[in-house]
Amino acid sequence: MNSYETVFILTPVLSEEQTKEAVQKFESEISSLGGKVKHSENWGLRKLAYPIQKKSTGFYFLIEFEAPGEAIADLELMFKRDERIMRFLSVRMDKHHLTYAESRRKRLGAKKSTEAVEA
Repeated sequence: MNSYETVFILTPVLSEEQTKEAVQKFESEISSLGGKVKHSENWGLRKLAYPIQKKSTGFYFLIEFEAPGEAIADLELMFKRDERIMRFLSVRMDKHHLTYAESRRKRLGAKKSTEAVEA
């Protein structure tokens, strides 16, 4: 099992409920392909660097998971076939990437907990 990270952009015309449903669909597909989702992040609605499909914004999501190598081709095929996905990128994580991702999650967790205390 290899560790992977996938970032994908959903079209901005979807409602919050529809975006959650789409992310849950892809997480369940990863599980059905023999993988295990380790971490998932919603980066929210962001401005794109250039227009894609005549849209200038999109909902960004990050999913970190472990899966066999054969599962990536099937997962990317599902991304290509889904009309809600504007762009996607899957990357195999090496040991340096894994340690960076872990430290990043810890920083984000600490930042969220301090924001909750201040509020």
